Amino acid sequence: MTALAADPTPILASRQELEAREAQWLAPYAMKSRESKGRQHPESEDAFRTAYRRDRDRIIHTTAFRRLEYKTQVFVNHEGDHYRTRLTHTLEVAQIAVSIARILRLNEDLVEVVSLAHDIGHPPFGHAGEDALRELMEGHGGFDHNIQGLRIVDLIEARYPGFPGLNLTWEVRESINKHRTPYNQPDVQAALDPTVAPLLESQIADVADEIAYDNHDLDDGLASGILKEDELGGIALWQQACEAVEAGGIHLDPDIRRYQIIRMLINREVTDLVEATIERLKRLRIGSVEDVRHCTERLVAFSAQTQQLRTPLKGLLWTQFYHHYRVARMADKAKRFISELFHLYLKKPEQLPNTTRSRITRGDDPYRVVCDYIAGMTDRYCLEEYKKLFDPFERV
Repeated sequence: MTALAADPTPILASRQELEAREAQWLAPYAMKSRESKGRQHPESEDAFRTAYRRDRDRIIHTTAFRRLEYKTQVFVNHEGDHYRTRLTHTLEVAQIAVSIARILRLNEDLVEVVSLAHDIGHPPFGHAGEDALRELMEGHGGFDHNIQGLRIVDLIEARYPGFPGLNLTWEVRESINKHRTPYNQPDVQAALDPTVAPLLESQIADVADEIAYDNHDLDDGLASGILKEDELGGIALWQQACEAVEAGGIHLDPDIRRYQIIRMLINREVTDLVEATIERLKRLRIGSVEDVRHCTERLVAFSAQTQQLRTPLKGLLWTQFYHHYRVARMADKAKRFISELFHLYLKKPEQLPNTTRSRITRGDDPYRVVCDYIAGMTDRYCLEEYKKLFDPFERV
């Protein structure tokens, strides 16, 4: 008896089928793709991608996303090839956030796109660059990297003939605007409803950002020699991770040992975050997206015990790393570069590229035009521009 041949026709997963899977699998308080408020400009839906997967793809293909490769996390790019950049940090945030979302049965596509987009509004030279632009834009609308991220996806990126920007979904735009960390409290645009809490997917991206930069900045600080391990001896969270790694009694290469300790720290924080979040969802009886929206308590957060353990480690990073003289010198130089370029472009807009200068000709505020131009620069390009415009021996 001859066996029947297998049907060679491929099984295709349509967008509708993916949306139906979301409805079956995701938790009741997860944001479903087909329940999105939609886009600012009407577009037909994709045949095979959900709305948030489509947004994720649009972010990855932007100029702003690619530029993150040469934007500072802590160390300026030329300080070394192995330190985190704003791009590698962003990818690490996305990895941590999607892992958490999968455990909690939240929308992984939405979490991923929010994570990938959370820093695209950052200017060159990290927080030093943001501080410089905030001071320069005082009285002219200010500067905030969350708002700048919105400007990029809504106005600055030019990809489509029918509308400006990327035309992302309402929820992704809201999450970019409401991105929040202990060092950053967002100024929420009225159109994105500041009266409601962010989605759980957005909250996950926020905390994943904290987990990534705390632990990976610590890793870079130790690798650079700016931080010394003996400075961490009195910090319980670090000590507990060391003891866990060394429990097997195996002598490890120093670099491998450091990696394992950082890995242990991240794993512990992620585990605590998941457990504490589940407890909070149960205690507050969160059963829908609307419950999330109207909850005044931050739902995705560490337990009180872990938050307390994290405080000394964050304090050490702040005092011994972010304010170390080497980092402070880099930051001060960056502010000077940005400030001098800013004033030169304002005074002599003919020094700007034609496409940028044309915005001033059309009547746009020169301050905002110059701010957008500088905010879009990579560290490398900013340094090159500075040399071309201020070094008499540099070719222009």
